[in-house]
Formats: sequence, C-alpha cells, structure tokens
Amino acid sequence: MDSRRKFLQKAGAVASALALSPLLTKAEAFEWENKSNYASGIPPEKFATDEDFWGWVRESFTVSTNIINLNNGGVSPQPKVVQDAHIRYYQMCNEGPSFYMWRTLDQGREPLRAKLAKMAGCSPEEIAINRNSTEGLNTIIFGLNLKEGDEVVLSKYDYPNMMNAWKQREKRDKIKLVWVDPVLPFDNDDAFVNLYAKAITSKTKIVHITHMINWTGQFVPAKKIADIAHAKGCEVIVDGAHSFAHTDYKIEDTGADYYATSLHKWLCAPFGSGMMYIKKDKIKNIWALLSNDKPDGDDIRKFESLGTRSFASEMAISTAIDFHNVIGSKRKEERLRYIKNYWCEKVKGMKGVSFNTPLNAPYGCAIMNFSVEGWKASEIETHMFKEKKIHTVAIEYEKLNGVRVAPSIYTSLSDLDVLVEAIEGVTKAEPPKKS
Repeated sequence: MDSRRKFLQKAGAVASALALSPLLTKAEAFEWENKSNYASGIPPEKFATDEDFWGWVRESFTVSTNIINLNNGGVSPQPKVVQDAHIRYYQMCNEGPSFYMWRTLDQGREPLRAKLAKMAGCSPEEIAINRNSTEGLNTIIFGLNLKEGDEVVLSKYDYPNMMNAWKQREKRDKIKLVWVDPVLPFDNDDAFVNLYAKAITSKTKIVHITHMINWTGQFVPAKKIADIAHAKGCEVIVDGAHSFAHTDYKIEDTGADYYATSLHKWLCAPFGSGMMYIKKDKIKNIWALLSNDKPDGDDIRKFESLGTRSFASEMAISTAIDFHNVIGSKRKEERLRYIKNYWCEKVKGMKGVSFNTPLNAPYGCAIMNFSVEGWKASEIETHMFKEKKIHTVAIEYEKLNGVRVAPSIYTSLSDLDVLVEAIEGVTKAEPPKKS
C-alpha cells in the first residue's frame, strides 16, 4: 500500500506539473516521466537508434495501417493524448458554450502563450496564437507600412501563399519585388547568401526568408542572411513553417524580426493551430489584420481578435508541447535525421536515383526530395501508392521534379524498408509512356 501510495503521489505531482494537460491520467503522467528520465541519460545522437523508445512513440499515435503516411510535412497526425485533450475540451464547450469557451478555456491562453514562448526562446509578449503560418505571415505582410517603390527581397522557392501575398501588395501598393533564384540543392552557404546580399539595395525594406524550403526540406542559412540584411538597414521575416519543433533551435537563432509557424506540422498539435512572433519593439509597426481598438498598439494580443474560435484546438496545443518535451527537441531532431538517412543510404546507389536535398546536417533533417531518371514526380508518386500504399507528394515546380518524402517520429524502420522496395520497383519498371 505504501508503495502504491508513493506511486500515485509521484504521478499526481507530474500531472500537476503539466499545467495545461489536466486530462492526462496519472498512469500516463507517470509513464511520461519515466520515458523522459530514461531518455535524459543517453546522448541524443545515440538515442536516435533506440527502437524500444521510438516504438513507444509510434504506439502513442493512431495512424492507419492501411497506408504508409510519408507526407508529414503537409500536416502531421496527433498523438492520442492530444486527440483526447482536444475531444474533451470540445465536449466541455458543448456542455455550455459561452461559459466554458469564454470563461473557462479562454483563461488558459496566457499560460499557453508563456509555454510557447519558453519553447521558442522569447518573451510571451512577443507571441500571438493563431491558426497557421499563412495566417501569421499574412498578418505581417499586410500589416507592414510599405509605400510605392519600397523593395522586398524574396525567393522563387518561398511558399506559394507568401509569394501571392507579396504579389498582392505589389499590385495594390506598387512596391517592388526582387526575386532571388537559388540553385537547389546546396551544401555551402556562400553562394546562397550572396544571392540575397546582391539583391539588397538602398530601397530594400524587407528580406523574406524561408527557413526550411517546403519543396525539398532544404535548410537555409537564415541567420547569415539576416545579419547582412540588418547591417543594411532592412527588417527580416522568417517563415518557420517546417523548421519549428523539427530541429532544435530558438527563434533568435534565425535572426528574425518577424516569424510564424504552423504547430500542426512537426509539433503534432491540433489541425489549424499556429504561432506568430514579432519582436516587442516592432509590434507597433504592424497594423492588426483584423479589427482592433488599437490596431497600431504595441500589445501582441491585438492580432488575436478573431472572435469565436476553436478554443478546444488551442488549448490542446499544450498537451502537444508536453509530448514534444518528453521526447526532447534535440533527440527528436537526431531521430528524424537518422530515419531520413536510413532509407536514403539504401537507395542512393540505385540506378537513376538522385537527391534534391542534402543528406548532411545542417542543411536537411527529416525531409528528402528524390528523383528517378526518366520519371515525372507525379508518376513516381502514383506508382508507389498503387504498389505499396505509400503516401507522398509529387513536386513539379520551377526546376524541381521529385517526390518529397517526409517521415515523422512515429515512422518505423519497417515502413521505410517498404519505401526502399517501392523506389527499387520504380527503378526497375518502365516509365509510363508519354502521350
């Protein structure tokens, strides 16, 4: 009895420490603590191959056994504990909507803001909670005080929604967009950084950087570009959609003045959850995208005037952060890089196979874009799903013709062995006849 009492007391203490995850059972909380303690004693790079631990992670998800999902870069599934938290909060809201949404769950926003800020390495007064990267970056892009003739430097490989937002400002406000056209992949900073450096002029106001290029998973040297931009009097926007909770870094490491990310990707938070960061002294410079009584004020909360929103989805973000912290940012990064390298090493010698993403750190992590000579990316994607039920995404954009493979922390080595078989099958098959 004494042993059981100590177990429950210890588990209760862990559960209470998870401030926004009260729906964890005591057994779950105790298990999380044990897993975290176990992991903390092993170097992250060595821990990447601990299949017992990563098997436990896989069992924490409810992924389909009918397909092999290797498109986690688009959106990730959530661990069951995050789903459970979301569902319970949603049920709570339906028990008395205006009371439980506005007077109960909404009171959790400030603790959640602080929790996100701690993970991001900044002040809570610099974090706004929203729905995704697109919303955050659009808020910044359309909120900036830019006038006719002001220049913005951006890349042809930035995310389409961001490029379209800038084109809209160009059309409406007559700003000038200056495009850089990098050669991908690259594993040396100099040429890439120089493209941005040469594009900056005395009229440049903003440099827009995609931290991890969504098409290929290529990391870019954001901080080096930001340092040059700042030295020339420019401000820097960083699109962190694919990098946040994917690799171990803080926002300040990117050199961003403005930053946004989607939490439903690598953090495995509820669908339609995101975060925006603006340096405290720059908040006043961004007009609120939605109506606010102080649209040019310096309170980050002016960007959250959405009205009725999914409080259940927002509050379940906290459980996703707790799950992430049990694993650990660096351990997660090392595992993601390990499983990418695991399958890439097996296929890199196959006839006709080439990679459009660097294998080595720090230029890549989980995501790899590969091509097979003679095949269109869409044909490879279709072939692999038909033969092995592997879900990926074809990238046929600009100079790219490849399939993006994005495994996640729940992906097993056996799943990746099937991927290897599928790619081998493509190399041995005849490409579809061109009409």
